[in-house]
Amino acid sequence: MQSSSQINQLLDIMNSLRTPKTGCPWDLEQNFASIAPYTIEEAYEVADAIDRNDMDNLRDELGDLLFQVVFQAQIAKEANLFDFDDVVEAVCDKMVRRHPHVFGTDQIADADAQTEAWEQQKSNERINKGEKSRLGDIPVGLPATLRALKIQSRAARTGFDWPDLAPVFAKLQEEMSELQEAINTNPQNIENIESELGDLLFVCINLSRKLDLNPECALNQTNHKFIRRFQYIETALAADGKTPEDVDLDEMDRLWNQAKSKETTD
Repeated sequence: MQSSSQINQLLDIMNSLRTPKTGCPWDLEQNFASIAPYTIEEAYEVADAIDRNDMDNLRDELGDLLFQVVFQAQIAKEANLFDFDDVVEAVCDKMVRRHPHVFGTDQIADADAQTEAWEQQKSNERINKGEKSRLGDIPVGLPATLRALKIQSRAARTGFDWPDLAPVFAKLQEEMSELQEAINTNPQNIENIESELGDLLFVCINLSRKLDLNPECALNQTNHKFIRRFQYIETALAADGKTPEDVDLDEMDRLWNQAKSKETTD
């Protein structure tokens, strides 16, 4: 009962913020499109709190993300499209429908079997909606790495996939050669170089999928590692009264390798 009461309080707060004349001028100006970037931002902040294992921050960020749902639902309610209750009803129906082994009589052996059943249920739903392509409903707004991963996973479920890692590595070498050739042949043709670079990145993401790794997580780890090692360079130089701009690349490379060595031995 307490959760229901608090949800109603949040809905009342949102309604007050959007009430003409007495509401918040900024909130009143917003629409679906203007709020969407904030929704994406809040989702990333939730993921960041999880990555840092900061549970206090995670609680706050989940609240911010929930507020985005309530905000969008309020805008929809004002346009007589749907309201928050409709959102909750839709997700409840979906979860029950996609878990017949929990809410019905189906039997699921393990998590892998559930994943397969889940994807089959989603495929059936796409067909019922009249979606002709298995790739047609993958959101364009996803980060490019995650969208590529979804595209490849969907295609793989039809059998359009390499059987093992060997051809993936071969394709990786092929795409690297094509990118290098594009750069060497006509460095002014940026469009072609960009296309070849995209092909190379696409294969790298395919490799991560074959290894059952998330490319977004892998790249984030490398981002953190780069920042950590570069900050080591800055700190080491600052101890001598210098900045990275004061030294050459060889000196920074030396400190970079020093940072790597310390990470290995610590």
